[in-house]
Amino acid sequence: MKSRRLFLRALAGGVLAAVGLGAWRRRAAPRTRWQIDPRKCTQCGQCSTACVLTPSAVKCVHAYAMCGYCKLCFGYFHSGAPELTEAAENQLCPAGALQRTFVEDPYFEYTVDESKCIGCAVCVKGCTQYGNGSLYLQIRHDRCVNCNQCSIARVCPGQAIVRVPEANPYLPKDLLVRPPATPPKVPCKCMQTQQEAG
Repeated sequence: MKSRRLFLRALAGGVLAAVGLGAWRRRAAPRTRWQIDPRKCTQCGQCSTACVLTPSAVKCVHAYAMCGYCKLCFGYFHSGAPELTEAAENQLCPAGALQRTFVEDPYFEYTVDESKCIGCAVCVKGCTQYGNGSLYLQIRHDRCVNCNQCSIARVCPGQAIVRVPEANPYLPKDLLVRPPATPPKVPCKCMQTQQEAG
């Protein structure tokens, strides 16, 4: 009977020690979130279809400091757009999430309506290929459920879905690129072409 009590005490002590050790490890380990590294993103379109949420927790964001505010924005317009107007047939975004506002000739401001954005990366691809790359994708943590194994990360061809500290859950492209201390207004490639021609 005495050995049974000693055994039960030792067992209970071991269980409590294991639970305490597990709690300590969870507290000691830094908490992380999933995020897209814009330097690795290939704009493949998987973010809109592979996410467990519908619509995806991935949204297009805009690095305004990098933007050239171009009249001809390749993140906004189809490459063969018949007119540079806001008509749906001219827009690249299938959901109409990219909004265009006139600033002054020849500049326009582009904003993302995240409630419409499906994370398809079509605008990001256009901006990256032909513009200055100011549009990029990020996982929005007000939507993301932080799965143990992100379903997008499993299919991402560029391995762009990475774990980042919860304290700094976003990877702003304009900070990753590290612009000079006093950045000049960066015109996109279309503005450079217009200036050379004119």
